[in-house]
Amino acid sequence: MEGLSRRKLLSTAGATGLVLGAAGGAVGYAARPAEATPLTSVGTDEVMFHGKHQPGITQGLQARGHLIAFDLAAGAGRKEAAALLRRWSQTARRLMAGEAATQDDTDVARDAGPSSLTVTFGFGHSFFARTGLEKQRPASLDPLPDFSSDHLDKKRSDGDLWVQIGADDALVAFHALRAIQKDAGGAARIRWQMNGFNRTPGATSQPMTARNLMGQMDGTRNPKPSESDFDQRIFVPSSGSSDPSWMADGSYAVVRRIRMLLDDWEKLSVTAQEDVIGRRKSDGAALSGGTETTDMDLEKADAKGNLVVPINAHARITRPDQNGGAAMLRRPFSYHDGFDGDGVPDAGLLFVCWQADPLRGFVPVQRKLDRGDALSRFIRHESSGLFAVPGGAAEGEYVGQGLLEG
Repeated sequence: MEGLSRRKLLSTAGATGLVLGAAGGAVGYAARPAEATPLTSVGTDEVMFHGKHQPGITQGLQARGHLIAFDLAAGAGRKEAAALLRRWSQTARRLMAGEAATQDDTDVARDAGPSSLTVTFGFGHSFFARTGLEKQRPASLDPLPDFSSDHLDKKRSDGDLWVQIGADDALVAFHALRAIQKDAGGAARIRWQMNGFNRTPGATSQPMTARNLMGQMDGTRNPKPSESDFDQRIFVPSSGSSDPSWMADGSYAVVRRIRMLLDDWEKLSVTAQEDVIGRRKSDGAALSGGTETTDMDLEKADAKGNLVVPINAHARITRPDQNGGAAMLRRPFSYHDGFDGDGVPDAGLLFVCWQADPLRGFVPVQRKLDRGDALSRFIRHESSGLFAVPGGAAEGEYVGQGLLEG
């Protein structure tokens, strides 16, 4: 020690301190999770499985989604379908509560909470013939008409059974997808499956209408549960309806995979894009002025006498007051499935809309869009499905029990 200068001693101690500090930091980091500040409530948010309506309809948009359709296996009928819906309902209830699926749970979501998971079940037109329940098939489930903008892939359309999965965590959503697929066992096989996403809750400083992959706010004029006629527009009434009794408090889901031709869209100036939609891109306000929620002035003209909101603007055409009051609750996911051989993105919208009657909700609006929507140049409908989604299951019951055991 006598041979060490004070400077050398401090230098050596400093080096030693750095090594110890690094080691100490590693030890401290390993122990830190037990003392960490709790995360936000995103993971702990829970949606109830049992209720008047099925989950996944009126809840807000979720960060991750999976849509999956099944066909009943050869030889499977009403008995097998009932057992399947019972298994699916039990699994959905457990997963939505943040519990493991079964004894052979995959542990994919072990560390997460419920994360607003919802699982929703529906029946396609073909389900009823497969199960001998044709007399219970609602007239509202008749196949949708053809539209000129359709370029439908039948292999990715329709199906006997449909499941919608949504969550605010991707692993929680995948965990549910895998559990539902495993539960199908030999009773049903996958017909098609699609994956989607939305903005993660908390990514913006305040709640905002979601944007789609065109950068436009999507859902500004969605019906709201606070509106007096919301239930009338979205859900089948419990009495006085022409639908069969098992559809009471249920709804009809129209599902469309809509590809956005983004390379063409992004060549437009912002002004041109706004004319196509009829709303400002920055804040979603109508081109006639005001804020996002200000009613659109359809008659307002500029100094040259031209309508401020073009006659073929998407937002003008889709307004309920331009379609005999037709309304639907849009609850979509965006999707991106890579690029084709020319580098063109396969991306767009997994459009899901809910209504008490698709012939009064989706169909009249889509027919009008078909005749002159400025947006039609930049989108392509590539798959389609219509599903009857019964009301929610009561405690001790499973979804669709009124149909399958009625």
